[in-house]
Amino acid sequence: MSNRPETPLLDSVGSPSDMKRFSDAELTQLAHELRSETVSAVSETGGHLGAGLGVVELTVALHAIFDAPRDKIIWDVSHQCYPHKILTGRRDRIRTIRQKDGLSGFTKRSESPYDPFGAAHSSTSISAALGFAVARDLGGASETGHGDAIAVIGDGAMSAGMAFEALNNAGHLKKRLIVILNDNEMSIAPPVGAFSSYLSRLYAEAPFQELKAAAKGAVSLLPGPFQQGARRAKDLLKGFAVGGTLFEELGFSYVGPIDGHDMDQLLPVLRTVQQRATGPILIHVLTKKGKGYGPAEEARDGGHATAKFDVVSGKQKKAPSNAPSYTSVFGRALVEHASRDDRICAVTAAMPDGTGLNLFNERYPSRCFDVGIAEQHAVTFAAGMAAGGLRPFCALYSTFLQRGYDQVVHDVAIQRLPVRFAIDRAGLVGADGATHAGSYDVAFLSNLPGFVVMAAADEAELVHMVATAAAHDDGPIAFRYPRGEGEGVEMPQAGVPLEIGKARMIQEGTRVALLSFGTRLGEVRRAAESLGAKGIAPTIVDARFAKPLDHDMILRLAREHEALITIEEGAIGGFGSHVAQLLAEEGVFDSGLKFRSMVLPDIFIDQASPEDMYKVAGMDAAQIEAKVLDVLGVAQISGKRA
Repeated sequence: MSNRPETPLLDSVGSPSDMKRFSDAELTQLAHELRSETVSAVSETGGHLGAGLGVVELTVALHAIFDAPRDKIIWDVSHQCYPHKILTGRRDRIRTIRQKDGLSGFTKRSESPYDPFGAAHSSTSISAALGFAVARDLGGASETGHGDAIAVIGDGAMSAGMAFEALNNAGHLKKRLIVILNDNEMSIAPPVGAFSSYLSRLYAEAPFQELKAAAKGAVSLLPGPFQQGARRAKDLLKGFAVGGTLFEELGFSYVGPIDGHDMDQLLPVLRTVQQRATGPILIHVLTKKGKGYGPAEEARDGGHATAKFDVVSGKQKKAPSNAPSYTSVFGRALVEHASRDDRICAVTAAMPDGTGLNLFNERYPSRCFDVGIAEQHAVTFAAGMAAGGLRPFCALYSTFLQRGYDQVVHDVAIQRLPVRFAIDRAGLVGADGATHAGSYDVAFLSNLPGFVVMAAADEAELVHMVATAAAHDDGPIAFRYPRGEGEGVEMPQAGVPLEIGKARMIQEGTRVALLSFGTRLGEVRRAAESLGAKGIAPTIVDARFAKPLDHDMILRLAREHEALITIEEGAIGGFGSHVAQLLAEEGVFDSGLKFRSMVLPDIFIDQASPEDMYKVAGMDAAQIEAKVLDVLGVAQISGKRA
């Protein structure tokens, strides 16, 4: 406890209602204490840091002025919500954040009434807030009542089409709705796109002190003494875009930009808006990611996400590893192929570092495209490149590829365009929990005609799969790999294209065949070692391909074994389902083959370490062994294998 900050005001806050009695000066002090507590907590747990530090003052101001949970404060993405959780009765659990049975690292409806809408993917807040506003006006039922609907959205999240769809609809409906644009000039990576440039121009073309007058708000909302200065500043702002600001053209009253770290600006503006707004209004707030903590401010990504760290130095406490990360293996392999083929290019959606494309961008910046938080556009953009004769690699996290599924179907698969999908964070990902789990890509890609779907069993296989994708021009192809370090296997000098649809035999055995798809192969091997001590020597095969299947290999396994078990890090409807379909069509089940498919269970698995999550899923070595013993009818006595 000795290294924790002194926080006398924060200690007196059990819920936002306790803040109503504070003076503005005390609210400013509370913000300082809240920032210190956030840094201290994240230093012990790891997690998202920079985004939360950037909204400390805004969080305090919102909870001091509005009446949550009756007023619905909706944090877009919500990785910035740690200060919000501290102020809303969860401070005693903040050091459990992102841990097994602990607080979620995102807003979560089941966790608190102060989290009215769950998030983790970006650009949903305005749509959700508009839904709450309509529910309020139409008399929707709510245990906490219906007040204002407030969306807090970052400039990075505002680059996604969904945000503009919501703004357009809100301007049309003219409901009382408050949107706070948290403009920190950075999402995770530095901002890209015309919208980011628009925001920069909005306040870069005049000294910021002149623009502070705009913080007095939309003229019609303000008391008389403020209106003359506000009109002058508003005219200045309107001069930056012909016909008025973009937001006003969409039907919003526009207030700002204002300094999001200056409570003397934040508090008056929010009070005025709270008291006088009628229709939709957008408040443009300028903040700094990582504000108030030097190491975060100086980090390239603003201290976006961190392991546990030393508060004084900011140095992260990461366990050493002898194996490279899958992400870095992909990045280096792609650079190597690009050095020999100038048609290879790369696309990502606001995650160049997270997908390893930072390595590609350093070497080939003219062939690397970060499109912002716009996965739908990324997929169709890559499809256009492929149609134009390039060899695009579209690198996305599995969880984010879900957002571009219609484009995968309509723009890529139907046209049989050779887009290469590099799918990072496949399987269960740990502390980010269910929202970021890569559970569904095998199922939703392998049901598409003409798609090739691969999964790397280890980092060496990933190198070969990059080579396979680079050489594949006959339609779309995807390969998936997990978060974190590889298995520590010997790496090839260069990747060699695999024969499409061919599995590899790992070991020949008897009675039962274990057909693994993906990185559960390591657990399969460990299960086989334990089974061997019991006199059972299973056959092990690395499937490599969920589509097309290796028909010959699978049918041979079915003929030569009593039982066949598939193991995959994906949901029902994926690799195992395709194997079962093949066996059924070939009439194999008529011969008495025992078939089992080990997949992720039909639940959303809460955050924990990946190891613990796979135990919950029933897919570690001990549970694979138990499945084998069960299907072979081998007795297990007193919880121990006989």
